[in-house]
Amino acid sequence: MMPNIAQRLLNVQKKIAVSASNSGRSADEVQLLAVSKTQPASKLAEAFHAGQTAFGENYLQEAREKQEALKDLPIQWHFIGPIQSNKTREIAEHFDWVHSVDRLKIASRLSQQRPAHLPPLNICLQINIDNEPTKAGATLEELPHLMDAVHALPQLNLRGLMAIPAKRDNFREQISVFEEIRNTLNRIKLSNPTLRTQAQINTLSMGMSDDMEAAIAAGATIVRVGSAIFGPRQ
Repeated sequence: MMPNIAQRLLNVQKKIAVSASNSGRSADEVQLLAVSKTQPASKLAEAFHAGQTAFGENYLQEAREKQEALKDLPIQWHFIGPIQSNKTREIAEHFDWVHSVDRLKIASRLSQQRPAHLPPLNICLQINIDNEPTKAGATLEELPHLMDAVHALPQLNLRGLMAIPAKRDNFREQISVFEEIRNTLNRIKLSNPTLRTQAQINTLSMGMSDDMEAAIAAGATIVRVGSAIFGPRQ
């Protein structure tokens, strides 16, 4: 019999705990973000009632339908997909976190359009660590200025970095690229007096089902897991 969502969720949580322990970390330092794109609202509700509270969505229209269907549940909504300028208002109004900001224009719009009655929107800047032409993300050269500029925007709360590295063949190579992302964040903070004292800029959203263990070993604070929780995409 196929395991249900609650069983799969428990398996992922156990894997996170073991990976954290093996790296001398506490499992509490790593948040599990359930990537729920293409999954029906009923599956999100099932995961929520099994203890999962944070969900990551890639597509705005699909996410808004689920948010409406699940509006009675205190879900923490994360937007993790590419952002078009004409979508920023709805994202600013309906999400708690955005992981995929890669340029100042988008960040500025999110800040301007974040409703005043809501707390500042938590932001991760997406970096293209491998300079892949088909992948979104700021370059390492653009990142210091972008972090400084986004941190100054009033309705945003800069939290850290997000990355989706190219697939690596072995564990050592996976850890190496995740360590580069961690070191990049630390280096920029140390070199910028404005950012250096900001304790909340400590998020590393990195690692998915296939490389989660390496990401945790390198310091990930959010891992994004979909199919291991929900099964194959719909």
